[in-house]
Amino acid sequence: MSALAENWHGTVREMTPSFEQATLADAFSSFIAAAGSLERCYRQLEGEVARLRSELADSNRDRDRSLEENRRVRQYLKHILENLPCGVLVVDGGEKVAVANPEAERLVGIAAHESLPGWMKTLLPRLTSAPAELECLAGNRTAIAIRPAHCKSPEGQASIFILEDVSEAKRLQRERETFRSRQALGQMSTVLAHEIRNPLGSLELFAGLLASAELPGECREWVGHLQAGLRTLTATVNNVLHFHSATPCERAPLALGEMIDSGAGFLRPLAQQSRVRLEVHHRLEGVRVAADRHRLEQVLLNLVINAFRSMPGGGMVRIAGGTRDARAWVEVRDTGPGIAPEILAAIFEPGFSTRPGSPGLGLAVCKTIIEQHGGTIDVSSQPGRGAHFVFEIPLLSEPS
Repeated sequence: MSALAENWHGTVREMTPSFEQATLADAFSSFIAAAGSLERCYRQLEGEVARLRSELADSNRDRDRSLEENRRVRQYLKHILENLPCGVLVVDGGEKVAVANPEAERLVGIAAHESLPGWMKTLLPRLTSAPAELECLAGNRTAIAIRPAHCKSPEGQASIFILEDVSEAKRLQRERETFRSRQALGQMSTVLAHEIRNPLGSLELFAGLLASAELPGECREWVGHLQAGLRTLTATVNNVLHFHSATPCERAPLALGEMIDSGAGFLRPLAQQSRVRLEVHHRLEGVRVAADRHRLEQVLLNLVINAFRSMPGGGMVRIAGGTRDARAWVEVRDTGPGIAPEILAAIFEPGFSTRPGSPGLGLAVCKTIIEQHGGTIDVSSQPGRGAHFVFEIPLLSEPS
């Protein structure tokens, strides 16, 4: 038995390596097959991962482009909002400002995230309940027009208000209305002045005839007062006509010295009535200028009458003249109270007057007429030492 067992064990020992090799070979084959399958799956997985990475990169690029585009659009819209000529104000459901562009901040004086000012708290509910355009004065006294709009937001309803500065438009409208009123007044004044001037000329003629008649002393004094009043009225009528007239100057050769002497004769009744001594000293004999005699006489008349009116207690007015640098000059100097420095620059403006009831046209007419003649007019004065007016116009160029 022991031999038989030994033989069996030997046989078993001889057969065991072959069996184990086959089993191992099968195992290795299965392992190799499984490893190949795993490798194929891994490669497939790598391909899928690469594809997903590529898609993710494309998606990220698209997202980045979209974000950049959104950023550019936001910047563009912000730039537009900040540079709009009108104000944009967005108010949330409460009383807080959600958005306010720079123009809105300038107009109403509030910025984003601030509370509405009191005057807007009472005004805006009226606009939201009945949409319309309202005009009001902001806190800084700026005239603004407010138009409402509405939009829906995730947080609820927000109100949008468009603000526009209408101060300049209001100013222009007022100026147009003032211009129309002045134009209508000027037309009416011109018509009245023309209607008055014709009978006024007749009255002056009759007054002159009375003055040359041999009348008693008291009657001559009355006639002198009548002449003074008529000539003052004539000056006022002529000022209205000159100020509102658009007709050009009809310039012709004029003996300036003779015109001044004639004008002084016309003014003497006024001087006597005003208790003013009128002196005339000029060096203009034979001096000729190209001028509209009637208009230049009006300049002299206005300057002298103003001097008379500045001296209700009497005084002295001196008319002088001469030539220099191819120009003729004429001055009117008085001994009145003078002109205050603060109003000196404004006295030639139309409508400016220190005398109640005066239309303020005399000096404005003087300036206009002298400038029409290519000349200049100036004034100098010291309080308490009278006023000094001087105008210059070119001498007449004689043909060679």
